[in-house]
Amino acid sequence: MRMETRTVRLRLAEPLRISRSVTAARDAVVVTLRQDGLSGSGEVVSSHYLGLPTALIIRQFRAVRARIEAMPGPEAAVEQVGNGAALLDGLAPGVAAALEAALLDLAGRRAGQPAHRLLGTAVAPAAATARTIGITAPARAAAPATRLAAAGFTVLKVKAGSADPAEDLARVEAVRAAAPRAGLLLDPNGAWTAARARELLPRFAALGVSAVEQPIAPGDHRALAALAADSPLPVIADEDAAGHRDAVRLAGRVHGVNVKLAKCGGVFAALRICEALRGSGTRVMLGCLTASSLGLAPAVHLVDRAHWVDLDGHLLLAHDPWQGIGGADGTVRAADRPGLGVRPRAQARA
Repeated sequence: MRMETRTVRLRLAEPLRISRSVTAARDAVVVTLRQDGLSGSGEVVSSHYLGLPTALIIRQFRAVRARIEAMPGPEAAVEQVGNGAALLDGLAPGVAAALEAALLDLAGRRAGQPAHRLLGTAVAPAAATARTIGITAPARAAAPATRLAAAGFTVLKVKAGSADPAEDLARVEAVRAAAPRAGLLLDPNGAWTAARARELLPRFAALGVSAVEQPIAPGDHRALAALAADSPLPVIADEDAAGHRDAVRLAGRVHGVNVKLAKCGGVFAALRICEALRGSGTRVMLGCLTASSLGLAPAVHLVDRAHWVDLDGHLLLAHDPWQGIGGADGTVRAADRPGLGVRPRAQARA
């Protein structure tokens, strides 16, 4: 195999404000593996929160290049990763996830099989995805809620964590009025204290919110579990659930765990988390960072394992350089084409 990387800039259609930051653009590093005239690709995006700057991503790909190119083919590498071998050890989870995705993509193309079949699912999975509305004025939140509901979205996720909680309540109320049939998720990104969460969650429940992600600051699993125990809404751990160890600690203690491939290390790590949560009463949410269709495609092949799906990162972009997972109508779909099933858009090939 031959390995190469390139960096592209992904710009959002409009800046996304959450409780801890505002994102207008980020870098995406695409890793491509080539063998016998075929290629497979994966993507990792830079993230200040995850401690993953572009320079580190590139250094890590360079460090592992000889190891990957020494493999006889992607099939052997996928088998090693799937069995928990150390092939990708030492890499940041997002870098490992992107390289694993490229291996799956190439292996699938060589076998003429879509990634979901390589992962044990015969029929191409599809699921309704949430669509995120950032922290903004209530009137500005209502307009996209109306538009998204008309387009077919049945789940909307509203960001919270404003300095004044009344603003969050007004935003959710405006979204509820604009999209009365949509399910609502709430995401303060850890902005609240436990006391404030206990005060606010009943009020959001009364507005029709169906679940809340990471209501309190991460770092205290016991506090999150205690909040979940008497919360009027299902509590989903996100920032507190980076990988398998966190998922095991939270199993049966919270209502859900947000599994992001960039946090846990890829599809096989995600599958191990799903297995760890099985029968515990803790359900899986599949989430994402803002990324292209290439970056989200591996997770889309896993949507049949999730209770909540929040794979809208590509829909937030001003221009997505890849296509193939849908989502504009509120449903993401794994393609039946070989590999990850995504393709560059025509204008992105230059």
